[in-house]
Amino acid sequence: MKRKKKQKTHIGWREWVGFPELGIDRIKAKIDTGARTSVIHAFRVRKLDDADEPRVEFYLHPVQRRLKPELYCTARIVDERIVKSSNGESETRYVIITPMRLGEETWPIELTLSDRDQMGFRVLAGRASIRGRCIVDPGSSFLMDRKQRNTGEN
Repeated sequence: MKRKKKQKTHIGWREWVGFPELGIDRIKAKIDTGARTSVIHAFRVRKLDDADEPRVEFYLHPVQRRLKPELYCTARIVDERIVKSSNGESETRYVIITPMRLGEETWPIELTLSDRDQMGFRVLAGRASIRGRCIVDPGSSFLMDRKQRNTGEN
């Protein structure tokens, strides 16, 4: 018997996502299939040396173009990578793995940490984070919000 493939979720080029382990219920994300890795806005990033496992602490501004609120987060470091940004500059970033919620689904993704205060979006979700799960409609935005409103889900 053939196993039925799970249908991929249709999403827009912008979506609201959540990172429950970081205490982030909703943050606007740009879905960027041109980028392999995902990144979240982080500043005052500091590696914690006193932990049993490598950890990082950081702060973030979850709302675009606003300096408040300011959230404090900690996570386990899984890697350090050199990442080339869209402006062509390379920087070394910490990599964490944390669950991302999109619509009703939640799954773990890799996030790099970088100061995105000057960028339009606090989160950029790269293709590795949605591979095999989503189909991106570049002409639509916030499809998950519409779906939840139409079905009465929260």
